[in-house]
Amino acid sequence: MAKHIGIVACSAEGASLCYRTICVEAQSEMGEYGHPEITMHTHPLSEYAIHIVSGNWEAVAKLMLSSTRKVAQTGADFAICPDNTIHQAFELVTRESPIPWLHIADAVGEEARRKGFSHVGVLGTKYLVLSSVYLYTLSKYDVKCEIPEENDRERINEIILKELVNGVFTEKSRLYFNEVIEKFKQRGCDAVVLGCTEIPLLVDPDDCPLPTLDSTRLLASAAIRYALK
Repeated sequence: MAKHIGIVACSAEGASLCYRTICVEAQSEMGEYGHPEITMHTHPLSEYAIHIVSGNWEAVAKLMLSSTRKVAQTGADFAICPDNTIHQAFELVTRESPIPWLHIADAVGEEARRKGFSHVGVLGTKYLVLSSVYLYTLSKYDVKCEIPEENDRERINEIILKELVNGVFTEKSRLYFNEVIEKFKQRGCDAVVLGCTEIPLLVDPDDCPLPTLDSTRLLASAAIRYALK
């Protein structure tokens, strides 16, 4: 019997993409319309945002743990979080979590290793790319990381928090992301991590200067594999 997946959500767009991916991709293993049982809970993004901006990861962890306990109470066997930035609180959460967790950057690292990538650019909020979430985790897979230059970090952060989390996806922003990815390519990167769970809704892999590592869908796939063990 498949394990029950708990989704600790943060933003609507990333969480819904992860949920939908699980439901669609699981059918290849479980048959038409089949997928593991899923429970999702989230506190308002506004509650997370105030603590992310102030760098209060203990408060972020409390929100994540609150959601974790709720999904656990419904029967979830393990948890995932389709939000890269708040993985900065991951260790604080797992210390007290009533159920096991999968780490989004581990899902990316496993795919990078499988595909032979060794030098990747990381796109995401400025809070994510300046953290150790990917730098530390991908080092375990012998993958080197690059982050955008400061002005690009600020612009990408603005696009994510003002547009993407609100379901706004413009051609101007898509082309800007491609420009930043091209810079990664010029710096020797062989792939780019879409390290904000909304970015895959904007960046088109078929029109991108580098191969993409889609953190949202990779986490969903990892959750399916774990659920079916």
